Amino acid sequence: METTPTVPPRPLLHTPHFWREILDRVILIIAIYALINLASVRFVVEGASMEPTFEAGQFLIVSRVSYLLGDPQAGDITVFHFPGNTQEDYIKRVIGTPGDVVEMRAQEVYVNGVRLEEPYLKEQCGQALCRDGFWQLGPDEFFMLGDNRNFSSDSRAFGPVNRQYIIGEVVFRYWPLSTMGLVQRAGETQ
Repeated sequence: METTPTVPPRPLLHTPHFWREILDRVILIIAIYALINLASVRFVVEGASMEPTFEAGQFLIVSRVSYLLGDPQAGDITVFHFPGNTQEDYIKRVIGTPGDVVEMRAQEVYVNGVRLEEPYLKEQCGQALCRDGFWQLGPDEFFMLGDNRNFSSDSRAFGPVNRQYIIGEVVFRYWPLSTMGLVQRAGETQ
């Protein structure tokens, strides 16, 4: 008498396990999305104040983590809440850090008595727009300037920016695709 081997029945799709896997994946996606949004924000450049570094309509990723681990440094490009209206966000370059003395003399910027080399500027600032000035930065104060000084509302107009208003450091440009890449601090090369 020959016996045929018994074949175990094919497992059936267990509906509770299938839905559990779907729910697990949805929760994972939501968690990853939440972490990314806690660590970074997206920002769209408006206006000409940061030309030629950034142009209107470019999309940027701003790292909140950068300044949880350290303080803004001279040359960083930051996004911050405008001190006069925290509903508005500005993008500018850090020129002075806490304790620095920032001066405008004959359309040139001096930090702690040393003239700042600024290869990122669009053009020489006009005499009427870059009047002589002196700012002694206190604790937690940063001096912010646009790269296109002739078309920038910055610390020359509204004064130093307190640390509490700084959102983060611009780290990546992702739109338009032709300009995609990491954003470098002044003086760094890619």
